[in-house]
Amino acid sequence: MTPEHLHTMASFITIDGVEGAGKSTQAARLADALRRDGHEVVLTREPGGTELGRALRRMLLEDDSPGPTAETELLLYLADRAEHVRRLIQPALARGAIVIADRFSDSTVAYQSYGRGLPLETVERLDAFARGGLVPDLSFFLDLPPDVGLERARATGPADRLEREALDFHRRVRDGFLAIAASEPTRVVLLDASVEIADLARALADHARARLAAAA
Repeated sequence: MTPEHLHTMASFITIDGVEGAGKSTQAARLADALRRDGHEVVLTREPGGTELGRALRRMLLEDDSPGPTAETELLLYLADRAEHVRRLIQPALARGAIVIADRFSDSTVAYQSYGRGLPLETVERLDAFARGGLVPDLSFFLDLPPDVGLERARATGPADRLEREALDFHRRVRDGFLAIAASEPTRVVLLDASVEIADLARALADHARARLAAAA
């Protein structure tokens, strides 16, 4: 049985977007909302959803060294994903839980292909291998102008390695997310992250509940 057949529709939800869009806040709020509805919800993130992933996160984002090459960076993110899918996401989905991931494959395509310039076909092929065929049932892209997002992100604490990249890099990343959203409108919901936090949280919960109801 393939991984995408191991769970009911709309039980794997991902939240991606530019730096400073509020992904972590919204992921936590959505998890709380769905738990109040009576669902078991597993809230996780990439990189860092597993023990190995937490070590990789430190290497990728928190280390002050110049950082890996674009190719190495891609493979480290995909190592995190391969471990994450098999150790945490698939087991949770198999027992009937809803999994909400703060970043998943859309971020890899946007950052490593559109941002870093690695060949799109290569990134997509390697990512498909890492996630073992697992596809999110519902994905949110929280959109902001990159300069606004970076200002928000830097106001919350020291900038990580990605936040220190040039504005042009972040513009390319946003272009990548917009291209993904345009190409997969049935899976990806594009939301304006400049609205009030509570209003954005309500929109995510409404979309998730509607998708869950449709699958019931």
